[in-house]
Amino acid sequence: MAVLTLHIANAIVADALAKGEEMKLRPLAVALLDAGGHLKAFQRQDGTSIMRPEIALGKAFGALALGTGSRALHGMAAERPHFIEGLVAASGGRIIPVPGGVLITVASGEIVGAVGVTGDTSDNDEACAAYAIAKAGFTPKG
Repeated sequence: MAVLTLHIANAIVADALAKGEEMKLRPLAVALLDAGGHLKAFQRQDGTSIMRPEIALGKAFGALALGTGSRALHGMAAERPHFIEGLVAASGGRIIPVPGGVLITVASGEIVGAVGVTGDTSDNDEACAAYAIAKAGFTPKG
């Protein structure tokens, strides 16, 4: 089993924020959950709005809950809205089915965590998460 250490988790979060700065994005919030859905690392840049922590967590949690990136959940919301509504309700509102939640996987396909990024467009949020995951030597699955 691959280990997602605190050191690695913090590096992924920092790299996602740095990518956002490089791209000149609006202030971001980044949450990293381990495979069990527990918060491992979180940061938000100065100037983020007050709901950004919950949104970042919800994107990552949704990816873990279904074992697929939150972009796929977004597609499901359009195709099967009642399913996603039920899923959000069953999770106590914890799932945010919007791109920006990316799974962290290893070469074997094992899911070791997820990153949720929010603050700019969903595409840009997702790009920052995927970049940071890959930079850490993992495979992003969005």
